[in-house]
Amino acid sequence: MPSSDLRYQSGFGNEFATEAAAGALPVGQNSPQQAPLGLYAEQLSGSPFTAPRAANRRTWTYRIRPSVTHRPFIEHPGGLVRGGPFDEMPTPPNQMRWDPFPIPETATDFVDGLMTIAGSGDPSTQIGVAVHVYAANASMQGRYFYNADGEILLVPQQGRTRIATELGVIEVAPGEICVIPRGIKFKVELPDGASRGYVVRRHIFPNVAPLILANVTLAVPISILTETTLSFLGLGDPTHASWGKTLEEAFNAGAITRHAWWYYWPAGLGIVCVVLAFTLFGRAMEEILDPRLRERRLSQ
Repeated sequence: MPSSDLRYQSGFGNEFATEAAAGALPVGQNSPQQAPLGLYAEQLSGSPFTAPRAANRRTWTYRIRPSVTHRPFIEHPGGLVRGGPFDEMPTPPNQMRWDPFPIPETATDFVDGLMTIAGSGDPSTQIGVAVHVYAANASMQGRYFYNADGEILLVPQQGRTRIATELGVIEVAPGEICVIPRGIKFKVELPDGASRGYVVRRHIFPNVAPLILANVTLAVPISILTETTLSFLGLGDPTHASWGKTLEEAFNAGAITRHAWWYYWPAGLGIVCVVLAFTLFGRAMEEILDPRLRERRLSQ
């Protein structure tokens, strides 16, 4: 595809739509029972399910074949790419500089030309970042690349790179950057021949932290209510103090009919306060970890 044929959609936080064939996108709905042209609807989402609908970010794709029908993956030798925990050698405290890495003399594409120069954290814990450089002189042929750990920031230093993704094609020249979301498959072509630049890979914990926190803040109140219910029904451990056990004793003593509120109110109020505290704490931490929710609240 010539560079003159590329048309970009601009803006941040906007809704974008593009189609390779006219009529491929459904009108008025994301996942109809029968997608146009016999395509398969699949969704990629980078927002936690607790995010308000207005702040939710999602990507719908319509494929000729479902993505799960791919052939078995084949392990790549890795070359000079390294991952966490980056403990192969002690980290020197000195400032370091290096000259630009040489362009390979043999045919080398983007994947084979990747080299790790720095990193922190560990992909297994979904915390950290890795910095790579790439030096390539050939376009990717017959294979594609995607990052399962987090998004990729690509910064060319020499030569243009044309990145063909599942969502479209983008050309990146020196002085420009390109961010590819987690899970998006792509290949790198080199319209100017040899190319060199930086690749920064950020793990996805900041994106999934609201989701993890939401599960925790939901699980704790549910656990408290479950234990209280079982103890109230007499199915708990009688040797351990429990709000449910207190309510059971108050009920058996006829505290409700005698209006002895001091017998059952402290336990009931304690349950309500703890459950409410966890819910409010989870909501506050979610806004801290997800700037979009905080900005939406401030704009109201």
